[in-house]
This record gives sequence, structure tokens and C-alpha cells, in this order.
Amino acid sequence: MSNPPKILAFAGSTRTASYNKMLVKVAATGARNAGAEVTYIDLRDFPMPLFDEDLEAAEGLPDNVLKFKELMIAHQGLLIASPEYNSSITAVLKNAIDWASRPQPSEAGLAAFNNKVAAIMSASPGGLGGMRGLANLRSLLENINVMVIPDQKAIPQAFQAFNPDGTLKDAKQQEAVEHLGGKLAGILGKLSA
Repeated sequence: MSNPPKILAFAGSTRTASYNKMLVKVAATGARNAGAEVTYIDLRDFPMPLFDEDLEAAEGLPDNVLKFKELMIAHQGLLIASPEYNSSITAVLKNAIDWASRPQPSEAGLAAFNNKVAAIMSASPGGLGGMRGLANLRSLLENINVMVIPDQKAIPQAFQAFNPDGTLKDAKQQEAVEHLGGKLAGILGKLSA
């Protein structure tokens, strides 16, 4: 691609051995193979306090929120893998989204989300692979102006789905997740043409 799309990839988990960190990296490989520039980040590197409007009013947006927002604004696409906690998304992911939705004084509302395209996925030890959490994530993102592509991937039995190097043991699953990243890159390429 002459002007490669930029994609920000992250998981809604801070756990070191997170299945969802491994999963989003597989999708990132697919996006890179399709010609996108992918930036992978770990939300653990951006610790944020619980969203609190009083804190925001007193101190402004925390530094890590500003850094996270800058990254979001600089990328056209999002690859997000989220664990399912009690049939929904993780608190760390919801908190990051809530903070990133807050506008700076001279900034349009939802600047970090407007005109973004996302692909979502999940890995879970359960039999549904995090599917219920993906429904919540899709609804949340679409309500803040993110176009979420129809394709998504849920990997069940995640504790036995990955090789030590982070790839998926099942070649068809590996291909499907890489394809998801590649599809996002392709859509972004067409939108910017």
C-alpha cells in the first residue's frame, strides 16, 4: 500500500500471560501482512485511575490518558481483544474507553473514536470463547462512533488453544484471526483510497 493504514492493537487485559494479548498479536500479524502499520500497546503500560469527573475537573486528564488518546487519534483502525468478565468486558478496557472519550478543551467530542474502524476478538477459558463480552464491546464501540466490522473471532478453551510462541495450535483458527486483521487493513485501505 502506498499510504498504509495505521492500526492500534491492544487487549483489554493487563495479565502478563493474557490469552487476549496473544490473540491480538496474531491479528496484528495478519494486518501487517496485508500492508498495515500496526502499533501494539499493553494497557498495563498506561495505568489510569478509575474514571472520576471530580478528578478530571480538579486535575484535567491524567498523563496516561493523554498518551493513550494521542495513540488512538493517530491511528485509523483498532484491533481489540477482550476477555469476558461476567458476560461483559473487563473493567480496565471500559475504564480506558471512558477516559479516552473525554474531550480536551479545543477538541471535538469523541475525537479518539470518530471515523475509526475496529475489529474485535476474544479468547476465554469457557466454551463460548468470550462471545457474550464481544456483544457488549461491539455495542459500546458503535455507540461512540466506531464502525465495527461484522467479522469477529472468539476462541474457546483458551488455556489449551495457544502454542508457547503465542500462535494458535489450530491452523484454521490461526488463519481466521490473521484474516480478521488483514480484513481490517483492507477496509481501511479502501476507505483512504
